[in-house]
Amino acid sequence: MNGRRPTDPPEIALDPTVMAQDAAAAGAPAQEAAPAEEEAPAAESLATGRDAIVKAAKHAPAGPGVYRMIDRAGQVLYVGKAKSIRKRVLSYTRPVGHTNRIARMIAATVAMEFVSTRTEPEALLLEANLIKQLKPRFNVLLRDDKSFPYILITADHLSPQILKHRGARSRPGDYYGPFASVWAVDRTINALQRAFLLRSCSDSYYENRTRPCLLYQIKRCAGPCTGEIGHEDYKELVREARAFLSGRSKAVKEELAREMDAASQELEFERAARLRDRLAALSAVQGSQGINPRGVEEADVFAATQQGGATCIEVFFFRTGQNWGNRAYYPRADRSLSEAEVLGAFLSQFYEDKPAPRLILLSHAVEEQDLIAEALSEKAGFKVEIAAPKRGEKRDLVDHALQNAREALARTLAESATQTKLMEGVGKAFCLAAPPRRIEVYDNSHIMGTNAVGGMIVAGPEGFAKGQYRKFNIRSTDLTPGDDFGMMREVLRRRFSRLLKEAPRGEAGSAPSPLVGEGLGEGSPPARDMAEAEEGVTHPALPSPTRGEGGLQKGGTSADMPPPDEDIGPGAAEEEDTAAIADTPPWPDLVLIDGGLGQLNAARQVLEELRITSVPLVGIAKGLDREAGREQFFLPGKTPFRMEPRDPVLYFIQRLRDEAHRFAIGSHRARRKKDITEAGLQAIPGVGPTRKRALLRHFGTLKAIERASLADLGQVDGINASTAQAVYDYFHGRP
Repeated sequence: MNGRRPTDPPEIALDPTVMAQDAAAAGAPAQEAAPAEEEAPAAESLATGRDAIVKAAKHAPAGPGVYRMIDRAGQVLYVGKAKSIRKRVLSYTRPVGHTNRIARMIAATVAMEFVSTRTEPEALLLEANLIKQLKPRFNVLLRDDKSFPYILITADHLSPQILKHRGARSRPGDYYGPFASVWAVDRTINALQRAFLLRSCSDSYYENRTRPCLLYQIKRCAGPCTGEIGHEDYKELVREARAFLSGRSKAVKEELAREMDAASQELEFERAARLRDRLAALSAVQGSQGINPRGVEEADVFAATQQGGATCIEVFFFRTGQNWGNRAYYPRADRSLSEAEVLGAFLSQFYEDKPAPRLILLSHAVEEQDLIAEALSEKAGFKVEIAAPKRGEKRDLVDHALQNAREALARTLAESATQTKLMEGVGKAFCLAAPPRRIEVYDNSHIMGTNAVGGMIVAGPEGFAKGQYRKFNIRSTDLTPGDDFGMMREVLRRRFSRLLKEAPRGEAGSAPSPLVGEGLGEGSPPARDMAEAEEGVTHPALPSPTRGEGGLQKGGTSADMPPPDEDIGPGAAEEEDTAAIADTPPWPDLVLIDGGLGQLNAARQVLEELRITSVPLVGIAKGLDREAGREQFFLPGKTPFRMEPRDPVLYFIQRLRDEAHRFAIGSHRARRKKDITEAGLQAIPGVGPTRKRALLRHFGTLKAIERASLADLGQVDGINASTAQAVYDYFHGRP
């Protein structure tokens, strides 16, 4: 939904300069800025589009519903809702009075589709769903649709478990949230464990305990698994935790204080001390939440601000009278739209897949505010109030969110300027005709040819476009194990064959920038059919940007990252998480290959076979003794060169190379871990059934073998030095 007039729909921005993500936005996407002036379409194309709309209007329903405007390529240009679809559609057919933006949308329209609904609120909900699904060019887009984490206290076990939860609420229990980040959930769960001693272990772990675990020893669990606490007493702890999370925190604290006083008077000082510690933990939960309102029990607060053609919307979540975190969003919207217009369009999309609270506070009153409230009430099953307060505590909450929005947007704009300069530096360093908008970096990972995986990362003006990362499981049976050149050829052949098929050069969003002096291929033959296409993977996001001499890039150092052998399959990690797919063109403006002249020639051979001549290739060879800062760069037909050791552009390229290496290693380890789970130790080269039995007899479990040192492995009967090294390298990811 958007709040503009029927004849004035919003439009996507077209300026290639985009903002970087805000460091505190937990992976929020950036926003594009629109050009200052836009040319009106030709009269002939405008007349053609108007004729198509007139033709479609003859079959448009008279009642409420949703309409879609479609271009010649079958792409949806705009999704709108109306109380009367026919009247709304006919408003586009008048010959004059349209702005340039509306005229361009009309001129691009060749067909329309309609969906009738029973009521206007239903049309609003359907519109929000279609906008998020289709991502039309001319709508305001919420580009960060990851789900929020919750706290779950289960109800399907005799001893309920407390854990963080994300996704469908299929497991029986009580859900509390949303929280702005996994970090906020983890912090709260840790404090609640100290306060209520609830177990966090899985049911299978619980059932197999014969003695209390470490959490019991450090007073984070009551130990119901081994009978350290009776089931009735444990249920009382669960009741208190549920009461606290449901908003009755004051009553719970008063009850614990009475018990502590009674225990002290009865000279039960140890019990009184435990109750004191629980009270302190509860105080820590409430005290660490920042601003906590007294008169607002449950509300979401939205504050929108604009600067430099960009919009930031800060969202705060208040539940049970406590602040459960905040997150910044950067919706894609035309710079001509006001804060209220963007906020109105943002609001209905935000709650398309999230439960709405009973109160929503806004920094700006939005059009159709009552309609949005009615639609959310109908969806939630209770009355949802939307208000833009002018005074009092509620206004204080809005002002607090507005201040955070201004600060987040200022940081993001500053970071965007740094990123833009780095991209310009890359263009100059490699003699590109223009700064690149999409850089693809490729790397391979394997151990003696096993579990070989190719990785592709993507970077643009926004930083890392994590939603477009890809992994390629090497499947060719003709390759010699460990043939890096052959692996690179397979990866690039699969990648660019599919790209030719899905986005032929004549239909691509923008042609890549050629190397200065090289020819620009104007067309490519139809892509060859590929039996095996690449697998797409969204990797765990990096928790925070890291600032160095190479500028601010998305992601942290290796110490900030999750373990690379964690699950990195689709949807594995969405927090802090996974950024939304960046608005980068489908074709790369620059391809970086992790390797020297051999890898570069392998890549060049593949592109020549596919008759792709306009994609710049650069090979990055590590310096002597793999010394950082001494990298050598190879370009086709040019003399290899090095950059100045302290050049910020060199640091930036190192970050790209290291990110590709990290992603490829993580993909390889995930695949290797799966193979070990399925095939056991025999997946390790040189380990057969006899050696497998010897290792298991010596260490007992697979986990113990994985943790064993090289010296310990060498002491196993039947395991020689080379086999011990192979086992150690296999588990520790050494090629």
